[in-house]
Amino acid sequence: MPDIELAPGLECLTRRVDTDRFGPFVFEVGVEAARIKLALQRAEDTHDRFIASPFSQVANQLEREVVVSSVFGTNTIEGGKLSEDETANALMLDPAQVKEIEQRRAVNIKAAYDLSQQVARTAGWSLNREFILEVHRLITQQIPHPNNQPGKLRNNPKHHITYVGDEGHGGRYKPPQYGRDIDRLLDALIGWHAEMERSGVPGLIRAPLVHLYYELIHPFWDGNGRVGRVIEATLLQAAGYRYAPFALARYYLANIDSYFTLFNTCRKAAEKGQAWPNHAFVEFYLEGIRQTINTLQDRVNQMTALLLFESKLHRLLEEKRINVRQYTIVSQLLGRRRAMPLDEIRQTPWYTGLYLKLNDKTRQRDLRHLREMELVFLDTHHNLWPGVIRPQNIKPLGKKQI
Repeated sequence: MPDIELAPGLECLTRRVDTDRFGPFVFEVGVEAARIKLALQRAEDTHDRFIASPFSQVANQLEREVVVSSVFGTNTIEGGKLSEDETANALMLDPAQVKEIEQRRAVNIKAAYDLSQQVARTAGWSLNREFILEVHRLITQQIPHPNNQPGKLRNNPKHHITYVGDEGHGGRYKPPQYGRDIDRLLDALIGWHAEMERSGVPGLIRAPLVHLYYELIHPFWDGNGRVGRVIEATLLQAAGYRYAPFALARYYLANIDSYFTLFNTCRKAAEKGQAWPNHAFVEFYLEGIRQTINTLQDRVNQMTALLLFESKLHRLLEEKRINVRQYTIVSQLLGRRRAMPLDEIRQTPWYTGLYLKLNDKTRQRDLRHLREMELVFLDTHHNLWPGVIRPQNIKPLGKKQI
């Protein structure tokens, strides 16, 4: 586990910035090392087990699923209306053919993810202004907004005040309004992150802290949440973590009230001079990483089991231990990744075609054989399951099958 004994030199990692109009702004690690160590250890251990998994055969499919899920999650947090299936369909479109704003939002996030992955793989890369501006440009391009300019920092005109948050999530917060203050604070955030990096602060600590302070600066008119989550994910990817950095968006969506409230909780704790003001957000983040990686591990196990099952099915067909009809039945169930009611199966063209010239006895024998070999399961509600999914309420074998 990375060394997080930061307490002796903690004051060296605090940076105060005196702005022109906003007042003093303080960056600090703000976590209690002794208390955070267990959460960090659990997250690290979970990640170590995950990367030791034999998931090379399913890596591409896992990455596609993570991208769709995370684009859906981060977009929905900010008010996106697409369902997860609609998000997947949008990401398959040629960007030049995207016309609908909701689809554009999803495609833009994917473009920012692509940039994130590219820079995270670049040796020696560190967080910089150009990257942040480009992420914002990609995320907000061709999306109408009365004030936002893609890739341009916010500079509020007089009497046009930006507020963040609401009373239901800890209150409204007035971030810096003056462009010069925002510009100065963004540079300070980048410099402070570089200082943490040089000091050996683990990526699992740096990423949420940068996310937290970035959102408090709130440097753009639109897209701040999406940009902040991409920055956070990029820092974690650059530190050697795979899949989880973007998949974490679903954890934030599932815990959206806590996610929004914690920004204000930490801000208010710092304003009151409380010790370790950022601890709650970092702890929340580490628990999210742990849960996210466990979910990914479960999905890898499912996909690996499916590959092994499909390989077994092919082998049984080649060895003539099952016939083409039986192979087709199981393959159709696998393609749906779910159970099918027997009545529904009976009415499908592919099934009626299989037994068009065969009698009921043959149908019964085929199904019984599949059940005996546990290539399919029949439950007590007369649903047929592919053998890779074992239902709890399996119907005992009997004479009447289907």
